Amino acid sequence: MKRKLEEENMEIVWQTPANPPHRLDYIFRNGRRHVRPYYFEFIAHVKNRWAGKTIVDLFTDEFKGRSHDYYVSAVKCGRIRVDGEMVPVSYIVKTSEKISHFLHRHEPPVLTSDVLILQKEPDVVTVCKPASIPVHPCGQYRKNTVVGILEAEHGLAPLFRLLILARSASKADFFRQQIEGGMIKKQYIARVAGEFPEQEQVVDANINHNAREQRSTAEVGACGDTTPIKGKTACTKFTRLSTNGVHSLVLCEPVTGRTHQIRVHLQHAGYPIANDLLYLSKHVNDRSASILASDFCENLSTEHVDSNEDFSIDPMCTNCPDLVPKGYNVHEEALWLHCVRYSAPGWTYECPYPDWASLS
Repeated sequence: MKRKLEEENMEIVWQTPANPPHRLDYIFRNGRRHVRPYYFEFIAHVKNRWAGKTIVDLFTDEFKGRSHDYYVSAVKCGRIRVDGEMVPVSYIVKTSEKISHFLHRHEPPVLTSDVLILQKEPDVVTVCKPASIPVHPCGQYRKNTVVGILEAEHGLAPLFRLLILARSASKADFFRQQIEGGMIKKQYIARVAGEFPEQEQVVDANINHNAREQRSTAEVGACGDTTPIKGKTACTKFTRLSTNGVHSLVLCEPVTGRTHQIRVHLQHAGYPIANDLLYLSKHVNDRSASILASDFCENLSTEHVDSNEDFSIDPMCTNCPDLVPKGYNVHEEALWLHCVRYSAPGWTYECPYPDWASLS
C-alpha cells in the first residue's frame, strides 16, 4: 500500500500482515540473520478502557516504547491515524474506532542457522528449528520466524502452528488430538554443567511459573509440611549420554509439559544447562562456571551492526540509524537445549544433533 505523508513529503510503501516475507528481506552479518527494516501498519481497535483519552495520551499510556513527543509528531504528520484519517493531537478516541500506526519496523536478529527441512509431505513439513528463532510471528518478530523464513526461502505457506508444521487444517487437528491424548513423546538433549550421574534420574517436582518475571521454580514439599505445594505437577526423566568431567550431555524426556520444565528440573537436580544464564545456580562448581564464563567471552565478538548501508534511514524512526532495535542484546547465545525426536503411534521424526553436543 502506498501512502504519501503530507508533512514529510515522502511516498512510502507500507506493509501489512498480508504482505509475505521475501528472500531479499534478510541481511546476514557476523553470525546473525537480520531483517531489513521496513514500513509496517500496526492496527488496533479502541477498547472500552481507552475511550475518552486523547489519541496522544492513549499511545503514551499504552505503548510505552516511544516518547510523548514522538507520538505528538506521529499524529501531526499522519503516521498515526483514526479510521484512515488524520486527526489533531487533541482528538478524543471512541470505542471500536480503528487506529493505525505506520512505523519503520526493526526486528531483533536471530542466529543465521538455516531452517533445515527434514521431511516434506503433502500435508506436513518437519523442520529442525534452530535455537533463538520464534516459531510464528509474535511481539517484535514477524519475518525472523520459522514460519516467515520457510515462506521466504521455500515458498511454504500457509503453515499451521506446530513444531511439526501441518500444511492443512485437518492434519493440524490430527496432531492436536494426539497431543491432547498424551500420545506424543518428545526427547531433548541438553549440555549441562558438571558430571551427571550414570543412573537414570527422575525429577518429580511441581513447576511454579511467574509470568511477570518470565521465570519458573521447582516446588517440593518439606517432610511433615502439610502446606499445599505451589505450581503444577511435573516430571522429567534424565539419562546421561556422555561427559568430559566438566559438562555432560543428557537425554531429557519430559513426562509433562510445563513452562521451562526441563531447564528448571535440571537446575533442581544440581546440573543446570551450562549456558542458561536464567537458571544457572550457585551449586555449579567453580571449574564449570569459569569455563562457561570464558566460552561466553569468546563469543562476544566486536561486531558492529549499526551500518546503514543495506537499508534506508527513516527520519522519524527511534531505532535508526541502528539496524538492531534498541534494548536488544545482539550477543545472546543459543541455549544448549535441543529437541531431537518427536514420536507417536504411526510416525517418528528425528532431528540431527547441534554442534554443541560434541564434548570433545
